[in-house]
Amino acid sequence: MTTRIHHLDCGTMHPFGAPGGRLMPRRMVAHCLLVERADGLVLVDSGFGTGDLADKARLGRPFLALVRPDLAAEQTAVAQLAALGHAPEDVTDVVLTHLDVDHAGGIGDFPHARIHVTAAEHRAAMEPATLLEKRRYIQAQWAHGPRWEVHEAGGDDWFGFTGVRAVGDDVVLIPLRGHTRGHAGVAVRTPDGGWILHAGDSYFWRGELETPPSYNFGMVGFQKLMAVHEKERRTNQERLRELRAGHPEVTVFSAHDAPELDALR
Repeated sequence: MTTRIHHLDCGTMHPFGAPGGRLMPRRMVAHCLLVERADGLVLVDSGFGTGDLADKARLGRPFLALVRPDLAAEQTAVAQLAALGHAPEDVTDVVLTHLDVDHAGGIGDFPHARIHVTAAEHRAAMEPATLLEKRRYIQAQWAHGPRWEVHEAGGDDWFGFTGVRAVGDDVVLIPLRGHTRGHAGVAVRTPDGGWILHAGDSYFWRGELETPPSYNFGMVGFQKLMAVHEKERRTNQERLRELRAGHPEVTVFSAHDAPELDALR
């Protein structure tokens, strides 16, 4: 049972083209969750880790030039947990929306934790089939040999989505294919009985889930560039828009929208 949820920024970024906020947002974040449960801590996404700070080159020059992350030690998940009085071994599970560099970089800081991911995403990262997949996944981030918990498709209904229970009944993987081959959202039941849905990179700009939607066109272009299945990405984004409009008991947010993180903190 969830007792408390912390919203963390595990990687502030300042995208190229951000001045004025017309082409790209001035500030993006790596929005992660620390979920306190009766039987241990669960981390949802892990942002950048200490290994990324120690070897920035492994992130790749194009990524560093385009995204311009702070890569600050105090922003790593392991440092923020320490500030809250927790040790790395207190984290029993890390549930990932996907294995892109800014989501999986911190898993090496929690070597005792089970790392949950969809089977399709695990296959994409371990056996990349396209040039895009070969470039986006950083094998060094899991060179320590994580304790993978790989979840196949299928499961129970969750507000019209197929949900796969990752950690008990209150942390659920929601397949949202499009951005990557096995991209997922992570739903967490809140202490008051509602839900929050970390939608990962299903959308990047808060206006995309408004009714009617609004867009930051730089972000639209970036999402199309990075999408493995663009049609499915747009379909799932529409489903998330309907979820937000029809179910006020579910709070939906993305991995990178800074105002969403600021509001939830």
